[in-house]
Amino acid sequence: MAGVTSALRELRGAQKSAKGVSLYSRFVNRPAGRYLAAGSHALGLTPNHVTLISAAFSFAAIAAVALAEPSWALGVAVWAALAVGFAFDSADGQLARLRGGGSAAGEWLDHVVDAAKLTALHSCVLIAFHRFPDSYGTAADGWLLVPLGFQFAAVVTFFGGLLTEKLKPRPAPGSPAAAPSTLRAVALLPVDYGVFCLVFLLLGGGELFRWAYAVLGAVAALFLLAFLAKWFRELSAVRR
Repeated sequence: MAGVTSALRELRGAQKSAKGVSLYSRFVNRPAGRYLAAGSHALGLTPNHVTLISAAFSFAAIAAVALAEPSWALGVAVWAALAVGFAFDSADGQLARLRGGGSAAGEWLDHVVDAAKLTALHSCVLIAFHRFPDSYGTAADGWLLVPLGFQFAAVVTFFGGLLTEKLKPRPAPGSPAAAPSTLRAVALLPVDYGVFCLVFLLLGGGELFRWAYAVLGAVAALFLLAFLAKWFRELSAVRR
């Protein structure tokens, strides 16, 4: 316990900036990841171990969406596994900072797992819509386009955000971090992955899940357009 307490103390002073982070990630996922990182450090785990634990929880939940008939119990199990996987996804980076820094291979593994998770999750929703049309009310083939559109928006947003961060000039060492905006943190909630995971609690509702998922997909598409315009404007001033 002494090791965990010491690790928590160090991690509190080694958090990334809250700028551009939603309230869920800032006040729920990052703190949960901090405890998981401290516990993982006490157990002697590496950041790559934590990334793989995150993947195990996430992909177990994703497979269940496609393979199991929808029910309220399934929804709770899927949400819980996705949420735990997301918390471990935060923990691997925090553990790396606690250990003095991560590696290029570790960052690569983290991003590859994230990309695979996004792609697989929406693909499995599509499979579920196809396998259980009576439960979800998706007998019309047009509903199968919804997960494809959501997947497109999610993947392009993920890749565009990563590439933007790579291409933007890094702030000078020692410069103060920009103050986070509460309004922006609230506005980003609809496209936060942790908030998205909550929709799976509605799996037992069938058509209720379908509509909630479709609404979040439409919101993701609108945010993608806004993000692309913002990122292009920011990068237009960068000379390479």
